[in-house]
Parts: sequence; structure tokens; C-alpha cells
Amino acid sequence: MLEISINKIAQIILMSRELDRAKAELAGFFETLREEELTDLVAVMWIGRGSFEPEELEEARATAIAEATVPTPDYLLGTPHLSDHLENGLEALGLSASDEEDDLIRKG
Repeated sequence: MLEISINKIAQIILMSRELDRAKAELAGFFETLREEELTDLVAVMWIGRGSFEPEELEEARATAIAEATVPTPDYLLGTPHLSDHLENGLEALGLSASDEEDDLIRKG
């Protein structure tokens, strides 16, 4: 289904919650991702904020590619409520990052 793992999304959710402190770390993490993973992040985020419905995942992906005007990491870093939108998008897709977030916090 998604080109990016739930674990990676969980890491992004946690870092974006602490953006004041973790902005450089999150920017560096984005740089390690493949284009397909970044595209899926944008699509999941758009679904989470209500721009697309879950069944429109492929359309959201295509739109993310077609409408990219700035580097995707910059776009994501500048998106208000990124963590909320990602969590909501996963939930809409029938997925959850809660267990992965809990594991990452415990390992912290």
C-alpha cells in the first residue's frame, strides 16, 4: 500500500511534535527518504487534513508529484500540524503508528 513504513512515519510524527527542538533532525531524516516515500508522506498528510479521501490515495500521490514547486522536505517542514495530519491520514487509511510511536519513545 504505502511506499514508506509506518515506523518511519512514527518517527516523523514524533519529531514534528517537537519541531522547535528537532527541526534540523527532522530535515536530515527527510533527506534520507526516497522520493516515493516523500510522495507518500505528502499524500497521507493531505488525506489527514481532508484534501483527499482515503480511496483517492493514488490521486493524492499523482497530485503531489505534479504540483511539487518546492523541495518536498521544505514543504513538509512548513506544514502546520504535520503530526496531526499524518496521524489522521493513517487512521483514515485504516493504519496506525501508535505502537511504533510508543516503541520509539520507550527506546528514546
